[in-house]
Amino acid sequence: MGHALSTWGDRMWNFAVAVFLVELYGNSLLLTAVYGLVVAGSVLLLGAIIGDWVDRNPRLKVAQTSLLVQNSCVIVCGILLMVVFQFKEQLVELYNGWILTTCYILVITIANIANLASTATSITIQRDWVVVVAGQDSSKLADMNATVRIIDQLTNILAPMLVGQIMAFGSHFIGCGFISGWNLCSMCLEYALLWKVYQKTPALAVKAGQKEQQQELKQLSPTKDLENAQSPEESSQPLMNEASVVAKPDSPQQHGCCYQVTEPLRTLKAGWVAYYNQNIFFAGMSLAFLYMTVLGFDCITTGYAYTQGLNGSVLSLLMGASAVSGICGTVAFTWVRRKCGLIRTGFISGVAQLSCLMLCVVSVFTPGSPFDLSVSPFQDLYTHLIGEATLPEADHSLTSVLTGGNATTPAPAAEQPPLQSYMSVSLLFAGVIAARVGLWSFDLTVTQLIQENVIESERGVINGVQNSMNYLLDLLHFIMVILAPNPEAFGLLVIISVSFVAMGHIMYFRFAFKSLGTRLFLCCSPEQKVETVDSPSLPTTV
Repeated sequence: MGHALSTWGDRMWNFAVAVFLVELYGNSLLLTAVYGLVVAGSVLLLGAIIGDWVDRNPRLKVAQTSLLVQNSCVIVCGILLMVVFQFKEQLVELYNGWILTTCYILVITIANIANLASTATSITIQRDWVVVVAGQDSSKLADMNATVRIIDQLTNILAPMLVGQIMAFGSHFIGCGFISGWNLCSMCLEYALLWKVYQKTPALAVKAGQKEQQQELKQLSPTKDLENAQSPEESSQPLMNEASVVAKPDSPQQHGCCYQVTEPLRTLKAGWVAYYNQNIFFAGMSLAFLYMTVLGFDCITTGYAYTQGLNGSVLSLLMGASAVSGICGTVAFTWVRRKCGLIRTGFISGVAQLSCLMLCVVSVFTPGSPFDLSVSPFQDLYTHLIGEATLPEADHSLTSVLTGGNATTPAPAAEQPPLQSYMSVSLLFAGVIAARVGLWSFDLTVTQLIQENVIESERGVINGVQNSMNYLLDLLHFIMVILAPNPEAFGLLVIISVSFVAMGHIMYFRFAFKSLGTRLFLCCSPEQKVETVDSPSLPTTV
């Protein structure tokens, strides 16, 4: 329930803030692009540091702090946007618009802080609390992960629809007020639910990093009780241990100011080194490589669909089908994992995803595709930078391809058969939607591998670095689109995307084959039960 409330608020805000920034800057994507780069860059640089903060502090403190910071920032940002929408004309005239520019900077900064707090919440709840609540039951952990992912899929569709209807029938001012009010109420409910879960799960009160200190303090307690009966020599050693325990938090103060200033850099380096040394390193990298793709329901794919003649109604239906496909993938994950084991589930999911994405590759060369190698992928970028209009040549080249080289008598677009016009884009979205089954099943597989194989004291920092890797590859795919934005080059982007997905699954195959050897190709996993019985404290990943 708490995760549903949190995810619903996140999805509404992530959808609305992009719309608000476009509306504020005169229907330009500049502020939205700046916001996206700031968010991605912040998580890329601070992911390991956020994870390290999660590891070093008690679970309840981390969850409550990140929850309060995230919702408070969204509320403040919503109120600030309401003020800007209400008094935009007056703000433009003050100090030549510098007040309005300052408001833009504050909105992006506060929204970025909210996103960082959301990252901390995701790490501590979805990557740590879930593991502790599930205990040593791998099946229970898989079911909980699948439930969390189904909630994500549903809220990803329903929450933007709700806030979109509110802004459509009301106004952007009302939309800001609704989101601020929602986060205020949701924050109180989530806070109460977190406390209730924490009370019902005593294991959440103990973290691996704090167990040693607690054991030392327990050893000190009986020593203090018997202090009068001991000689000075016997009682001196426990006192020294106590002093060392107390002095640990103050030890950084013994170093200079430069040492404390550079501590975040050392934490960042240590986090990436620890991530590299994990036995699931290639599994995590394989998941990150899946972010380097244009074959998802983001602004890039929907923009390309608009250029191919699909309207908003059709796109909404396709997004709904994508959500259903993702839910099927989460359900299939639990069933396949139970039958074949966790590692084999990732291998099967990867094969299924790649097989479906072959439809996308085929769509590049089918009738109706604008793919044209004679048009430079950098043509639109060169046109915007230099200012020379060379687009008519691209249209001429594309027309000659569609008319079989007869450029003097081009066929009107209205006379082309509908099947030929929409065959390419239909195959493209059929492949994208079908591949969601394997994608989400694979995502859940890698998520549980990280949960089960990373030690508790490093769980936060490793997941923080994993988030950074995901954002890094996501940034690269946006840069790729910026360099080749014209529709004629989209087919090339599709081929590059499928290549990166294939490289990611090759990395996973290396990890899986190293873990299981030739047993990877078996249909069942009888050794999973043996491992569970022999060593229940060890992670079950077979």
